[in-house]
This record gives sequence, structure tokens and C-alpha cells, in this order.
Amino acid sequence: MDHFQINAVAYVINGRPEVSDDFWGEVPSIIRLRDDLPESTLAGLDEFSHLQVVFKFHLASPEDVHLGARSPRNDPRWEPSGTFAHRNHRRPAQIGISHPRLLKVEGRDLHVVDLDAVDGTPVLDIAPWFAEFGPRGEVRQPGWPTEMLANYWARSS
Repeated sequence: MDHFQINAVAYVINGRPEVSDDFWGEVPSIIRLRDDLPESTLAGLDEFSHLQVVFKFHLASPEDVHLGARSPRNDPRWEPSGTFAHRNHRRPAQIGISHPRLLKVEGRDLHVVDLDAVDGTPVLDIAPWFAEFGPRGEVRQPGWPTEMLANYWARSS
């Protein structure tokens, strides 16, 4: 197996310490750039509405990885599907991708909402979202993601 190291470029600050399957809507977060990286690396980001953020599921452990098929969220209503049909920390690399809305850039801080990462999450990469890199052609998926994620972007009460 190939091993390599990727250093975080930033960290998430949002006061949300626990992982949750739902209620990520409108969660305010700051993505704070590491002190040793120049602020100029963020120049121009404020012209974009959304970012693509790659992060490490740092609270997960290798024991959390599940290879093979299982029902999403272990809910028997949904047919088992393989590891790479899921988007959670149980994948081998334990890496997540999110597309938060960028509110403003303030020094080393990117103020965002709708970033589904907990406080302290190491950010591996930050990029602007280009509409041209979105899916091309018709997007299709089974019914279970829509049902399973009905409250994912809901606001917590």
C-alpha cells in the first residue's frame, strides 16, 4: 500500500465539537490558514461564492474503515452498497470534500457557511468552486441519498 503525508494548510474553527449525520445548514465556520503560509495565498478568493474544501476526518480512526457493502447509516430500509458508494469517514483515506459558501476573507480567515466539518478539522486543500468543473451531463443517483439526507442541510434548532 502506498503511504504519503499531506500537511494541513488550515484548520476549521466553529465550536461544533461532535460529528453529526444531520443539521449542517447555515453552520458558520472559519477556515484559518496556517501561520507559516502567506496571506497572499488567499488573494482573489473573495471573488468566488463557493469553495471546494478537502479535509481529513481527524476524529475517525483506522478501525472506523468499513470495506465491503453495508446499508447507508446502517439503516435496513436501504439496500447495502459498497464502500465507494458512500461519502463518510468509513472510506479508506478518511478524507471529506465540502463546498461551503464563502462569506468573506478577513486576513488569514475564510468565513464560510455550510461546511460540514467539526471544530479542529485539518483542511488539506482549499480551492475556488468553478461552475465549469461541476458535473457534465445528466446527474443520476438512486433514491436513498435523497431520503437519507433530507435533514442534512437543515438548520439545527
